[in-house]
Order: sequence, then C-alpha cells, then structure tokens
Amino acid sequence: MSAKKLEKQILITNKKAFHDYHILEEYEAGIVLSGYEVKSLRLHNVSLVDSLVRFVNGEAYLDNVYIAPYLQISSHVQEYEAKRKRKLLLHRQEIVKINSKAKEKGLTVIPLEIYVSKYGKIKVLIGLAKGKTTYDKKEILKKKDINRELQRQGY
Repeated sequence: MSAKKLEKQILITNKKAFHDYHILEEYEAGIVLSGYEVKSLRLHNVSLVDSLVRFVNGEAYLDNVYIAPYLQISSHVQEYEAKRKRKLLLHRQEIVKINSKAKEKGLTVIPLEIYVSKYGKIKVLIGLAKGKTTYDKKEILKKKDINRELQRQGY
C-alpha cells in the first residue's frame, strides 16, 4: 500500500472554529450520508460555516452543514436539501459524556473537520469548544504579526 492510503484525506477544515473558539476536547464520529452526498463531499463541495452539533433524544446530529448538490445527481431524487440534519455515529457513552459537558455554561460542540479515514469512510472531527473573547482574538493576531516580522528579519 502507498503512504497516501494510510493517511487521512482532509476534505474541509472549519478555520473559523479555531479562530472563534478554544477547543477543549476532540472526538471522531461517523456520519450518515446518502451516496450523492458522499460524491459531492469527495469533490470538496461542503461548508462548515455556522454549523454545530445538537443532541436530540440521546442521538447526535450535525446541523447546518451545507453540502452542495452533486451535479450528476439522478432524476429519482425529488428534492435535495443541502442543509438537512445528518446523524452522527457515536457510542452511547460518548454521546452522554459530550452532551453532559456541553450543557455546562459557555460550552458548545462544533465540527472541526470532515475527512476520509484510511479505510475510506467519511468521518467528522467534532470538538467541545468554549468561545473566545475579542481580547483573546486580538492577542493571537498580535502574536502572529510579531512572529511573521521576526521570520522576515531572519530570527
């Protein structure tokens, strides 16, 4: 097997999540998709902006994820809903653990990235996150600017 097959192939990363939140914990989850959604995902036609994970009746759902309609979709699919809720596949203990932590003040669960695992399955990396303040965001930008200037000067 080639080295590329052994690594995961990242389809989309939620860059805004890393800017707006402190990621406390990360979990890997499977996702229930239809065939044309998988094809569209493999073409990187997806957006994670403003998406989140909701817990309903002891199950986790990925909400507000935009997966563009596949261009060569079959005519038997009547209506395609691009932002429908998609069920996440997690163990019961993980759902209970994440849900109980998410109920704490100021914590939320958001998708961080969608990728193809080394076994060819589509997976979602979800994270337990706490919102950053504007002060934190400005501090991080200042540090990045300072490091960039130091690299330009050769330090």
